[in-house]
Amino acid sequence: MESTSQTSLFERLKESLDSLRKSERKVAELVTEDPTFVMESSMSAVAARAGVSEPTVMRFCTGLGFDGFQAFKLALAQALILGVPSVESAMNRGDSVAELASKIFDQTISSIDRSRRFLDLDQMEQAVTAILGSRALVFIGLSASGLIAQDALQKAQLFGIPCSAPSDTHQQFMAAAMTDPETTFVVISNTGRTRSTMRVAEMARSRGATVIGISGDDDTPMMRVCDVKIVAKTFENTDIYTPTVSRLAGLVVIDILSTAVSLRRGEAHFADFEAMKAGLAGYARMSDRETDSGSASFD
Repeated sequence: MESTSQTSLFERLKESLDSLRKSERKVAELVTEDPTFVMESSMSAVAARAGVSEPTVMRFCTGLGFDGFQAFKLALAQALILGVPSVESAMNRGDSVAELASKIFDQTISSIDRSRRFLDLDQMEQAVTAILGSRALVFIGLSASGLIAQDALQKAQLFGIPCSAPSDTHQQFMAAAMTDPETTFVVISNTGRTRSTMRVAEMARSRGATVIGISGDDDTPMMRVCDVKIVAKTFENTDIYTPTVSRLAGLVVIDILSTAVSLRRGEAHFADFEAMKAGLAGYARMSDRETDSGSASFD
C-alpha cells in the first residue's frame, strides 16, 4: 500500500538513498536522472537500463511503500505533473533561457505544492480566530518578508479595523512596545532568524498581544516566541539568489488567511465591502475625468 506521508516521491527517494542496496540504488539513480523514461517503460525495460534484475526493481518499489511497479509509476506520474523539486533542478551558468524557464517553473510549482502538503490547518484555523478577535493588526517583515507584510496590509485594510505594516525597524519595535492584548502581530521571516523581527515578536508577546509567525521552519528563534506557528515549507535556495519561492508561498498563506477572515466576518462586512467597491469605482471614474480635462486640484 502506498505511503500516505506528506513527503513527496522525490523527497522520499532522496531520503532513502543511503539505506538502499547497491543494486536498488541503480534504480533510484535512473528514476532521478530520467523519470519520464521510467514512467513510460515496462519493468523489464527499467531493469535492463539500470543493469539490474526485475525482482530488484520490484523490491525497490515495495521498499518505498508501494504495492508494486505500476503503483510506483502512477505516483511518479503524479510527481512529474508537479515538476521535479529544485534539489534535482540546480541552475547552471550554461543553462539556456528555455532550460532556466523549465527549472524555475518546476521549482516554483513543486515548492508551492510542498507548502500545501505541510501546511498545518489547525494553526491556520487558530490564526483566523485570533485575527477575527482582534481590534488591530500589525504586520512585521523585512526585505522579501517585508513585501509579504505590505501585501497583507493591503488585504487586511478591508477588515474594517486599524492595520499597519511599519517598514522601519525602530517603528516596528515601537509598535510592539506600545501594543495591547487586543492587537495581533503577524511576524514574517522565512529563516525565522531575523533578529529585529524576533525582538519585535518577543516585545509584542510580553505586552499581551497575540503573535502569529509565518516562516519556513517551526524550530527557529522567532517561531519559538509565537503563539501561532504557520510553516510554509519550500525548496528555497538563497545561496545565490534572493528569496523567491518562499515569498510566493508566504503570499499564498496571506491569501488563505485574508479570504477566510473575510468570509467569516458576516453579512454586515459584505455589505460594507460592496459599498466600498462601488464607491471606489466611482472615485476612479471621477479621477480619470479630472485627469483628462486637466482640472485636477493640487491644493
